[in-house]
Amino acid sequence: MSKSLRLSEQWFRVGLWIVAVVFACFLIGLGGTVVQNLPKVERSYQTDDFIDKPAADQVRSEIKGAEQKLADVDDQLARAKLIYFKARTDAKTAYDSFTNWIATRRATELASQDTALIVRNQELDKLKGIERKELAHVEQLQQIQLTENQKTAKLRMRLARMEQVANESLRAAQRKQDLRVFLYRLALTLPLLVVAGWLLAKKRKSTYWPFIWGFTLFALFTFFVELVPYLPSYGGYVRYTVGIIVTVLVGRQVIVALNRYLEKQKLAEQLPEQQRREELSYDVALSRLVKNVCPSCERPVDLKNTSNDFCQHCGICLFNKCGHCGTRKNAFTKFCHSCGTPKAEHHTS
Repeated sequence: MSKSLRLSEQWFRVGLWIVAVVFACFLIGLGGTVVQNLPKVERSYQTDDFIDKPAADQVRSEIKGAEQKLADVDDQLARAKLIYFKARTDAKTAYDSFTNWIATRRATELASQDTALIVRNQELDKLKGIERKELAHVEQLQQIQLTENQKTAKLRMRLARMEQVANESLRAAQRKQDLRVFLYRLALTLPLLVVAGWLLAKKRKSTYWPFIWGFTLFALFTFFVELVPYLPSYGGYVRYTVGIIVTVLVGRQVIVALNRYLEKQKLAEQLPEQQRREELSYDVALSRLVKNVCPSCERPVDLKNTSNDFCQHCGICLFNKCGHCGTRKNAFTKFCHSCGTPKAEHHTS
């Protein structure tokens, strides 16, 4: 900050920059909200929007029915296995008992036990028959289970193919939607950048410059930062292309301004000293002196050397003596810092 400015003016400038930043922050908040909500102008697509709904509903209904039937078969199969295991256990127990009885009969060889042998053998055959019947029931249910599993798998594969086709259509629609939303955002942010550039070029030195700078910061942030998370894969081309164009335009203006400034300085150095002094603003002259540069040609000068009263580059007077007290003083100040005599009564050394 320039030391030549009044203290109040310095604080006012700080306050104005705070106003510019706060103004930019509120604009950025508003702009960010608008940019985030832009996708809401488009509907949200789902896979069902692109699938053959009657056919898909029919397949889903068949899958649901097959799964329900499969659940019933699983339940029946579990109960049938329990019954089969019980029948097999009963048959095994009866067979073990029959084997023991046969061993006892051989030991005694009683003819009266022939009738009992026939009865026991019939009971064992009956239990074996029950076991075979229950096993057949289990095998039948297992076959039904296998058939329903295969049927369900085929139905699911059919539904998956339908959903795959629908997903391809969905992705294509989403790509088009992303392009539209990106164009909405670009149509909103790019004009802001153009307007900000125009305001900065034409109005940055106006009375309301804090709002100009605040709007410029907002436009730059919105385009180069807020827009980034929403760029599709091709959006980077737009962003970098715009950045290149802006850089070229700004760079060209800087080059032109620099050449114009150098030409102006060359012409100014050829003017009489008094005319150059009159064209210099009081605050500008003091601010340049604070930076140890000549107020006229802006080249470095050693102001600490008390013998340097004139610029060695352009010859303008930098220090003179007060006509009243003879004190060496800044040639651009309006009053003597020692006695307060007005500038009109000063003379060069």
